[in-house]
Amino acid sequence: MSTFQQLVAARYGDASLPAPSAWSQVIESLLGHRSVRAYLPDPVSDDQLAAIVAAAQSASSSSNLQAWSVVAVRDAARRAKLAELSGGQAHVAEAPLQLVWLADLARLERLTQITQRPGEALDYFEMFLVAAIDAALAAQNAAAAAESLGLGAVYIGALRNQPEAVAELLGLPPKTAAVFGLCVGKPDPARPASIKPRPPQAVVLHHERYSLDAQEQGIEAYNAAMARFYEQQKMNVHGTWAVHSSKRVANAGALSGRDRLVEALRGRGFALS
Repeated sequence: MSTFQQLVAARYGDASLPAPSAWSQVIESLLGHRSVRAYLPDPVSDDQLAAIVAAAQSASSSSNLQAWSVVAVRDAARRAKLAELSGGQAHVAEAPLQLVWLADLARLERLTQITQRPGEALDYFEMFLVAAIDAALAAQNAAAAAESLGLGAVYIGALRNQPEAVAELLGLPPKTAAVFGLCVGKPDPARPASIKPRPPQAVVLHHERYSLDAQEQGIEAYNAAMARFYEQQKMNVHGTWAVHSSKRVANAGALSGRDRLVEALRGRGFALS
């Protein structure tokens, strides 16, 4: 079995699945992605950071507005505080570099002031959505670039648990907000990460028209694949993937504080009209 075939089998949790004939080194690298939560203390160099950010800036940006920014956090005490604000996730403090990705409308607001033009559209939800999407596109480029350099990464959505505290810690101006973090560092070989399976393509790929019914068989297959993964990884997970996912959306409490995100964003200067 080729490396590519092995990656496809691991990505879908199905060794019988044939690999597509279309292949490239980029696709192979992307299929090898895994969320790394154990790092060596080796620092991420300035050159590596510059290359990662250059890759991030090569992502598409809506109307070339560049409505995102990123804060590189290396200071151990500040990383520890970010870990605390993220619900005590130890890898946030352990990773030598934390990249905090921002939806950033402050720069656009400054441009309207410099050019003496109105900026009324900045108060609409569409502009926050543009900024969040811009940040996500840039971050995914950054993650792929980091992995190509032999580094590991994992996203930290829990930075949205306490957006005001994160903003204070990082000195964020109004009309900016952290949408997620990204741990970056050299993976610890003593604590390797595994490729987590994804649902069959029939669950996410629709031809011409969307269908919920067409996904049911694929979801059952994914429940089985994740059960095998949990067993292989010796993870004490109760219930199927479907049950686990349903628990995450059961009520406001399951959002870990993010149920008040609109209120917090408005306090940060996003009107979200």
